[in-house]
Amino acid sequence: MSITESSSVPAEPPLAAGIASQGTEPGAVCTLILTHLKVSLLLLLQGKFTLLRDSRTDGSFLVHHFLSFYLRAGCKVCFLALVQSFSHYNMVAQKLGVSLTAAKERGQLVFLEGLKSCLDLVFGGEEQPGQPSPLQFISGSVSNLKDLFDFVRTSLTPADSDCWKGRVLLVDDLSVLLSLGAAPVDVLDFIHYCRMVVCSQLKGNVVVLVHGSEDSEDEENKLVLTSLCHHSNLILWVEGLATGFCKDVHGEIKIIKRLSLESTEQDVVQIYQYKIQDKNVAFFARGLSAAVL
Repeated sequence: MSITESSSVPAEPPLAAGIASQGTEPGAVCTLILTHLKVSLLLLLQGKFTLLRDSRTDGSFLVHHFLSFYLRAGCKVCFLALVQSFSHYNMVAQKLGVSLTAAKERGQLVFLEGLKSCLDLVFGGEEQPGQPSPLQFISGSVSNLKDLFDFVRTSLTPADSDCWKGRVLLVDDLSVLLSLGAAPVDVLDFIHYCRMVVCSQLKGNVVVLVHGSEDSEDEENKLVLTSLCHHSNLILWVEGLATGFCKDVHGEIKIIKRLSLESTEQDVVQIYQYKIQDKNVAFFARGLSAAVL
């Protein structure tokens, strides 16, 4: 299955690549492709909050997918990169056919490099007058995340000359704020206000990764993760295999679509297995890996 680009229609996300090459039956392949297209269409709808979570494995590959996907789609993206450096994200994005450097230069991508900001605060790096660091809470001068929220709001507020198709806030990963000393209530308040501005006012999307494990003793992280699950329109939950490492199947992804945040309607849940390849991710139904067919 090839990935094509058009001037008016965004390219199919890299996550869909490789499905048809898994040796599954035609009916199964069609079902997988249609399912992914439905998920992709949901992500393009305005005003949605998507939670990415993982356990027993690293779900960071989803962050790279969403980053390249929204940039391809012509959206303005504010990326709070709290885990890796810009060069790391740019290197992975180039494999997916996207240049983060070019996106920054044309004003499409606003990139907060959390590692550098932390070092500047701890070791007294230069600060622009009247512009406090978005991570100012680390210094102890403030106890909330207002400066970080102001950074997001300013980055995504439309200008008169804007021609972007939508606004997106992407966070990798929210757990780092807890590790840096932010209180769970402040982290939840930050996400609440971001949802109000990005999703409700700007009709954009918020995508947040939170690392977590069911066996973890980190109660603060569990509290944040549980609360975000209740407020998410879509949850993509990546889990490692219970049987351990396998070179042909790297894990399972559970797609949980919340039909309504207010009603008691049952969530729609779909589960697939996946294998991370060099430039894409192959998805298949349980037991339909090419290694077992």
